[in-house]
Order: sequence, then structure tokens, then C-alpha cells
Amino acid sequence: MDAKSIVIWILIGLVAGWLASFLVGGGGLVRYIVTGLIGSFVGGILVQALGIRLGLGNQLAEQIVVSAIGAVVVVLIARMIA
Repeated sequence: MDAKSIVIWILIGLVAGWLASFLVGGGGLVRYIVTGLIGSFVGGILVQALGIRLGLGNQLAEQIVVSAIGAVVVVLIARMIA
């Protein structure tokens, strides 16, 4: 993984975390990044396990949507635990 890929991954996590906080509440730059990055993994696992195809036609948009879905799930689970 090169530096460009890592920066893109972090930016996708940031946008996904922001979208998740917009939907379920929360805030803060670090929280956006952390929930977005964890959400990327969770969303990817969920979408793959359920066999969901978004078909948006844009790979970056699909990654952001999948990450945001995962981030919402992560935030909701964290709230249930806390």
C-alpha cells in the first residue's frame, strides 16, 4: 500500500464517518475518521455476506456508501453497548 492509497482510504473513512454522524448523530474529526475506517470493514463484510450490489457506476461512490452503511452500524452497536 503506497501513501496515495492510504490518504484515499482515510478520506473515504472521513466522508463515510461524516455521513454516518449526519444520520445517527455524533461529531468530531477523529471520530469521523475512526468510525469511517471501521465502518469500511464492517460495511464491506455486510455487503459481501448479503450479496448486495449497489450498481452506482462509480467505484469511489460505492466505497463511500458501503463505508457509511458500515459506520452507521458501528455507531448503533457502540450505542447499544455503552
